[in-house]
Amino acid sequence: MMSQRRGIHLDQSELLCTKGCGFYGNTAWQGLCSKCWREENQREKQKQIQEDWALAEKLQKEEEEAYASRRQKPQSQSTITPFSKFEERKTKEKSSKVHTVTKFFSPSTKTPPKKDSPFDAQSSPSPSSSTGRHSSVDSDHATREFIDFLKPLRSGREIFKQCRAFTESMVYKRDMGADELSECVQDFYQNLSDRLQTQFKGSSDHVESVMDEVEKYMMTRLYKEVFCPETTDDEKKDLAIQKRIRALHWVTIEMLCVPVEEEIPEVSDSVVKAITDVIEMDSKRVPKEKLACITRCSKHIFNAIKVSKKEAASADDFLPTLIYIVLKANPPRLQSNIQYITRFSNPSRLMTGEDGYYFTNLCCAVAFIEKLDGQSLNLSSEEFDLYMSGQASPNWPQASGASSCSPGSAALSQVHKRLDLLTGLGERQERVMEKARQLESDLIDWTDEVEQKVQSVLESFPAETKNPTASTPSGTTSAESSAIDADNVENELLPPPLQPQVFAG
Repeated sequence: MMSQRRGIHLDQSELLCTKGCGFYGNTAWQGLCSKCWREENQREKQKQIQEDWALAEKLQKEEEEAYASRRQKPQSQSTITPFSKFEERKTKEKSSKVHTVTKFFSPSTKTPPKKDSPFDAQSSPSPSSSTGRHSSVDSDHATREFIDFLKPLRSGREIFKQCRAFTESMVYKRDMGADELSECVQDFYQNLSDRLQTQFKGSSDHVESVMDEVEKYMMTRLYKEVFCPETTDDEKKDLAIQKRIRALHWVTIEMLCVPVEEEIPEVSDSVVKAITDVIEMDSKRVPKEKLACITRCSKHIFNAIKVSKKEAASADDFLPTLIYIVLKANPPRLQSNIQYITRFSNPSRLMTGEDGYYFTNLCCAVAFIEKLDGQSLNLSSEEFDLYMSGQASPNWPQASGASSCSPGSAALSQVHKRLDLLTGLGERQERVMEKARQLESDLIDWTDEVEQKVQSVLESFPAETKNPTASTPSGTTSAESSAIDADNVENELLPPPLQPQVFAG
C-alpha cells in the first residue's frame, strides 16, 4: 500500500512555511507564508535600493573625477547639477512610496464633514473616480452592505472614506504589475488592521469581522481590474492546466488509490457536491467566498472518505481524493483563481485556520497534477506515454496493481472489458461501413460506364426505319396481311368458320 502512495503522500510539515514560523506556506511564495514572503520581498527591495544608491554614488564620483581632471569646473558644475536633481527626485519618490498607504489613514482637511449623515458621500460616487468604471449590481450591493455594517461603529465613517479612497486610486493603477497591485492591497490591509487593533484594544474577533467586510467591499469593486490582469500570464497558465487535466482523463480511483466507493449513494452524492463546489469557486468575486467554496469541497471529500471507510479520514487519504476531484471537475480558470486568492486575500486567513489548510492542499494538488508521471501512478514510463497520447487504454485493475484498493474492482473490470468490446465492435462496424460505401461508389461508376458504352454503340450503328406502306410479294400491303391480328374478328375479309359434318357409316 505504501508503494502505491509513494508519489502522492505528502507530509503535513511540508504544508508549513519553510522559515519555520508555523504558518501555512504557499507554492506561489516559494513555500513561505504571506508574512515571511512580504518580509523577504521587502529585504530584497531594500537591498536593490542600496545597490542602486551605491551605483549612483559611484557614477557621480567618476564623473566628478573626470571633470576635475579636465579642469573644466564651470562645465562640471552645470553638468553635475542635473544629476543632483535626479538624486533629489529619487529621494522624494522613495519617501512618497513609504507614505503611499499611510496617507489614507490621515484625516482629510480639504473636505469638511457633513452634518446630515456620515455616509451621504458614498451613495453618489464622485464623477472623477466612477465615470470610467463599470458599475455593476454586485458592487452596488456590496457598498450598501458595507455601509450598513459600518454605521454602528464609531469610526465607521473614517473607515469607509479610507476604503473608498483606496479603491478609487487603485483603478488608475491597472497598468501596474500584479505583484505591485498585491503589495498595495496587502499594505492597506496591514495598516488598517493595525489601526483597528489599537482602536478595539486587541479584540481580534472584532478586527477580523471588520477586515472581512473591508475585503468584500474592496475586492467586489476591484474585481475586474485585479482578477487575471493583462500584465500577467495567468490566462496562459489556465489553458495549460486545463489541457493537462483533459490529457489525464484516463486516471482512475484505483491508480490514485483513493479510498472512496462511488457505488454508495451517499458517497456519490458527496463527490458530486465536491465537484460542484470547486467549479463554483470561479463564479465568486471575493477571496473569502472563493475560499469558502474550497472549504465546502474539502468537507464533502472528508465525508465521502468517512462513509466509505467507516472511520475518520486521514490527511493521507484527503490529498489523493482532492487530486481526483480536481481531475474530474477540471475547474475553469483554476490558476487565475489561486493567484487571485494568493494576492488579494486577507493574509491572516491563508496563514492559519481551515481555510488556509484546505487552500494549501489545493495548491499542492495542482502542483502534483502538473508534475504527474508514471512513477506517481505506479506505471512504467512507456505505459504512461501511451495513455497520455491516447494510443492505448489502461487495463485497469492489472495495470494499476490496485485491485485491493476497492472492493468493486471486479465489477469495474467487467465494465471496462465490455467497454473495450464495444470499442472493438464500433471499429469493426466502421470498417464494414467504409467497405459498403466503397462498393456503392464502385456500382455507381460501373453503371455510368455501361451507359456510356451503350450510348457509344447506338451512336455507331443507327437503327434502319422501314416504310409502313410497302407492298408484300403477294400484292397485299403489310397492313392487310396483319389484319388477322386486328381486334375486329368480324372482318368480312376473313373466311367463314368451318362447320362440322356428319357422315353416315
